[in-house]
Amino acid sequence: MKNSVVVVGSYNTDLTIKTKRIPRPGETVLGGSFFQGGGGKGANQAVACARAGARVAFLARVGNDTFGEGAVRRLKEEGVATHCVVRDEQYPTGVAFILVEEQGENSIVVASGANARLSPADIERAKEEIAAAGVILLQLECPVETIQHAIHLAHQSGALVILNPAPAEQLTGLPFDEVDILTPNRVEAEMLASAKITDDASLVDVAQKILDLGTRSVRITLGSKGVFAASKDAMNLLPALEVQAIDSTGAGDIFSGSLAAFLAEGKSIDQSVRMAMVAASISVTRLGAQSSAPLRAEIECLISSQLVSKAEASN
Repeated sequence: MKNSVVVVGSYNTDLTIKTKRIPRPGETVLGGSFFQGGGGKGANQAVACARAGARVAFLARVGNDTFGEGAVRRLKEEGVATHCVVRDEQYPTGVAFILVEEQGENSIVVASGANARLSPADIERAKEEIAAAGVILLQLECPVETIQHAIHLAHQSGALVILNPAPAEQLTGLPFDEVDILTPNRVEAEMLASAKITDDASLVDVAQKILDLGTRSVRITLGSKGVFAASKDAMNLLPALEVQAIDSTGAGDIFSGSLAAFLAEGKSIDQSVRMAMVAASISVTRLGAQSSAPLRAEIECLISSQLVSKAEASN
């Protein structure tokens, strides 16, 4: 269905420790709390998309292990279709080790496992699913040739293609002219543009350099500063909501997943971005990645309260 979303990407089991501070090289820091949950940029975005109200199918690889069984079960519980999730007989489910310090900043190391085996052949087997979708959402935690093939198929089918270019190591050879929306964070935007963001003028310059790659629009997520929206017609900074952040893990994924959901139901890109920003703002007030994604009702409730507050302030 053209109002549905296919997310192509990674699944990791997140092993998270929340600690007072992230240790320096060679240092051990005692204390903190541990929890295990679902993660991986693809799965995070798929869950965020489903919680925001979209029909979502997830195309990925997990291991034929306990973590893989948990992955499929957890995704089904979230309402994500898993018939395109392949169980790999040779490689384990991906794992991410995450350290979160008390101000909400994080440090992450990923063992890709089965994610590294997602192949163009897997994409071909899901060709009909991709052709039927209205929005395709991708990231770069899987082999770049696989992402390239998925972008080509989605573009040929007329789907709206959203690429979250993270992590930013795999940028060469991507068909940016077949991507409708890029959603990098600040670091990824700098790598795409081969330029630093130091002030407002350099931010505009970086956004223009990214547009020059061929993509139709870019939305640069800037954490507590908001989102910089750029297209050939306009550029402007959309300020973020002021919230007390406790964990920024997955906030960019919540933004991209929610954005896909709102676009799939026919909302404009500006409205979809603003609603996705609200979803991301809620997520940083919670611990975890998938677990922090807000439900559609929570997003709409916060939007309504913000509108009421603005109306009262203007009176």
